[in-house]
Amino acid sequence: MKVLVLNGPNLGRLDLRDSKIYGDLDFAALTKLIVASGIEVGIECDVRQSDSEVEMISWLHEAADQKIPVIINPAAFTHYSYAIRDAADMVSAPLIEVHLSNPMSREEFRHTSVISGVADGTIAGFGPDSYRLALIAVSRMVKS
Repeated sequence: MKVLVLNGPNLGRLDLRDSKIYGDLDFAALTKLIVASGIEVGIECDVRQSDSEVEMISWLHEAADQKIPVIINPAAFTHYSYAIRDAADMVSAPLIEVHLSNPMSREEFRHTSVISGVADGTIAGFGPDSYRLALIAVSRMVKS
């Protein structure tokens, strides 16, 4: 089974962000962890990152057309991108929203997710384990 693991703006620069919020991994290390975690549950992870809303929408269209499950960390797009929300809504395979931090424990503007309403679930606040938990969830959803 293949899963697209999509990451939004600024996640490619984790090494420059506040480690108290985002942890100590850079994006390359996070990618390795995701790929290794996928192997543990029998999933091939295609990990991608973009600061471009257009590219994220294109990848969601790809997942919708090919019926590929998606794990998405929309990052800042979480709070305002109705275009990404609409593209995510077209994905018929499982779609899990993830966040390294817990948006509900942060600034008020981060409390709203326009993506959650079309996701099968949201996992947030567990650092890199948010991705591991999402991979377990996708694996179980596809098998059932």
